Amino acid sequence: MRSPAWRVRPQAGVGRIIVPAISAERFSRVLALAAQHEALYAALGMHPIVIEEHTDEGLAQLEALMAQRPPKLVAVGEIGLDLYRDDPQFDRQQALLEAQLRLAKRYDLPVILHSRRTHDKLAMLLKKHALPRTGVIHGFAGSLQQAERFVQLGYKIGVGGTITYPRASKTREVMARLPLSALLLETDAPDMPLNGFQGQPNRPEQAARVFEALCELRPESPAAIEERIMHNTLALFSLPPASVW
Repeated sequence: MRSPAWRVRPQAGVGRIIVPAISAERFSRVLALAAQHEALYAALGMHPIVIEEHTDEGLAQLEALMAQRPPKLVAVGEIGLDLYRDDPQFDRQQALLEAQLRLAKRYDLPVILHSRRTHDKLAMLLKKHALPRTGVIHGFAGSLQQAERFVQLGYKIGVGGTITYPRASKTREVMARLPLSALLLETDAPDMPLNGFQGQPNRPEQAARVFEALCELRPESPAAIEERIMHNTLALFSLPPASVW
């Protein structure tokens, strides 16, 4: 029997995992997992790619859960904007995102942000709402200029499996040139498979391969990269010390 994708593997450098929910029907399951497993932490949000699933009742449920302040709820996410689909219902996406940004600000939580073909618009909204805890732009694949704008607003940039692909030269250059203080490591498991693992579900322990790829791009030593990214992650999500990836 295959072990769950979220199973923590300290020998692979995975000591903490943040599990995001993407719709109201998943909130209870994610919170239950975090409560049952010491190394798991929860993020709750309403993802733009399933905009048709979201309702006012779901948003009210999100606020009610945040008001309870579950001890292992560490972020609002995954939330954001997405223009991939033929009918993205972009006005609804934007209204929902803004509502969730207001909740993050009210309950003093960072955000995990999804952005596809929407970086400039997202940056405008983040500047407008000025969250004190900021967050991370996960799976970033935009330009260096767009990344720098997010960093100027206080946001971290998520480094994922894209950098393991030699053809992803733009993203690799971004991760090589941004300050190390702006980076977090992620897998987006079971999505975002690494080079050489196409067609397979991604897993948390693949973060070690993402780390190796990042080390090849950066001038700092692997030890310095590990220490700084660990610091970035623990500080942003208020996690206890441990190997987060």
